Amino acid sequence: MAEEIILEKGNKETVYSSLIPQIKALIGDEKDVIANFANVSAALKQTFDFLWVGFYIVKEDELVLGPFQGPIACTRIQLGNGVCGTAWKQNKNILVDDVDAFPGHIVCSSLSKSEIVLPIMKDDKVFAILDIDSIELATFDAIDELYLNSLCKWLESIL
Repeated sequence: MAEEIILEKGNKETVYSSLIPQIKALIGDEKDVIANFANVSAALKQTFDFLWVGFYIVKEDELVLGPFQGPIACTRIQLGNGVCGTAWKQNKNILVDDVDAFPGHIVCSSLSKSEIVLPIMKDDKVFAILDIDSIELATFDAIDELYLNSLCKWLESIL
């Protein structure tokens, strides 16, 4: 198991291309979801210095805060509420250039300006949500979605 992340310099694609194999090596054959989500959160936060990186886990009829890095966060989110609840309900990735323009956005931190949210599936149901917030408008694009979606698909394969 790798015990550190080597931060690569360059464009987003270069950084993601270097980071994702390191995350996979860090996790190795670990099967504990909480441990894995914690290390993924830490690796993404350390590499990109996003405002907030974390997971919400589906528990019965709501999303419950899981491992994260960043300021304190909302603990529970209902189906269809905010960006995370909408991604869960629609079972799709959501990129938000300006969170203030997203109908029903839940303000966990007034510092958050843009967001990307990706569902993680298990047994054909949303199991968890990867949520990343930035202090800058329009931080996330198709490159982020491509690499983060790939990471989420890999996480699904080890659940």
